[in-house]
Amino acid sequence: MATGRVFENTTVAPLSASERKAKIGAVVRVSSGNFLEMYDFMVFGYYASAIGATFFPSGIPFVSLMLSLMTFGAGFLMRPLGAIVLGAYTDAHGRRKGLILTLSLMSFGIITIACTPGYASIGLLAPLMVLLGRLVQGFSAGMELGGVSVYLSEIATPGHKGFYVSWQSASQQVAVMFAALIGVALTLILPAPKMAEWGWRIPLLLGCAIVPFLFVLRRSLSETDEFKARRHRPSISEVLRSLITNWIIVLIGMMLVTMTTVSFYMITAYTPTFANSVLHLAALDGLVVALCIGASNLFWLPVMGSLSDRIGRKPLLVGCTLLMLVTAYPAMLWLVHSPSFSRLLIVELWLSFLFGSYNGSMVVFLTEIMPVSVRTSGFALAYSLATALFGGFTPALSTYLIHITGNRAVPGLWLSIAAACGLAGALAGKRHIDSSPHDSVNV
Repeated sequence: MATGRVFENTTVAPLSASERKAKIGAVVRVSSGNFLEMYDFMVFGYYASAIGATFFPSGIPFVSLMLSLMTFGAGFLMRPLGAIVLGAYTDAHGRRKGLILTLSLMSFGIITIACTPGYASIGLLAPLMVLLGRLVQGFSAGMELGGVSVYLSEIATPGHKGFYVSWQSASQQVAVMFAALIGVALTLILPAPKMAEWGWRIPLLLGCAIVPFLFVLRRSLSETDEFKARRHRPSISEVLRSLITNWIIVLIGMMLVTMTTVSFYMITAYTPTFANSVLHLAALDGLVVALCIGASNLFWLPVMGSLSDRIGRKPLLVGCTLLMLVTAYPAMLWLVHSPSFSRLLIVELWLSFLFGSYNGSMVVFLTEIMPVSVRTSGFALAYSLATALFGGFTPALSTYLIHITGNRAVPGLWLSIAAACGLAGALAGKRHIDSSPHDSVNV
């Protein structure tokens, strides 16, 4: 064990070609379920208006959209429960078993939403089934991010944890891009009425079609050596007691994740709806920007995760939160003053740079500050609480704030508040590491 500032600069022999191939394969397999989870979330966010009209018809477009976005957010309320239950199960029984279980629950959720008939066909049962699907998805997602992040941190080579763990978030960006590409193609092929009537189901059905392939990938995962080497396997009750004991670390983690989850859902899931419903740009514009954002995130996450291995986590965490704090609202004001595709792209790419730079360092930092006995459940609970309370409702909250204030730039203020939380978490997390015995951390 070590205290204070300890850099992961252990000299190790380079990996052989076969070892490198095995590592890459493990990263792909463990990230596959993460892809499905985020893909489904993005599709729901992209087509919130059509889903609202299908399952929550009210005669008032704003009301239907809000009901759709609130259902989108409701799934996040189940995340803390999933983090505790599934996270404790994973800490007690192994990373592999936990990840297979979450994929099973996730698959049930996406199939339910994709195949439920509309309100016109089965009445009230339709929105209830969609809500059930979202709740199950949220329950499984409560552990998915933590399970994937911890698995990647435990298979990482010394000195490269930031780079390895960044692929948890990077795999989500592949899902963002895939969902956006399908959306662009469908928008070009189908007329708007057909898209609103049934075309939005096509991306969800494609997600269902790849479920068997993802199961094959994830079932081939091996347990991490670090977990197998642990002499004591805590029971679920021991994990839960440890979570209570370490509540301060969970709270710090929740503050750190607030910046990530609010900015992510703002620039990805909310972008097509914001572009179309608020800025009154073409539907294709929002989807193309979302595709570019996914590509930008995919680039910055591993780059900045690797940079954090070299310069430490704190410079990126503090620098990015400060930049988000002071630039988010002015950037949004500039955008809404004269909305256009080019302005939307510029603003979103700037926010993407800040998100990717921050999150590339934050995710691995969160795995490092968590005690090993509750590494999965602690990470998952912190992430889930932040997402449930703040990030998941970002599209709905932004829509509501714009409606009551008439200020189309108000989402920028919400981003600034999230950045302030992230800054406080980064500073508190650094103090926690400096004052507590802990595993080696590149802070």
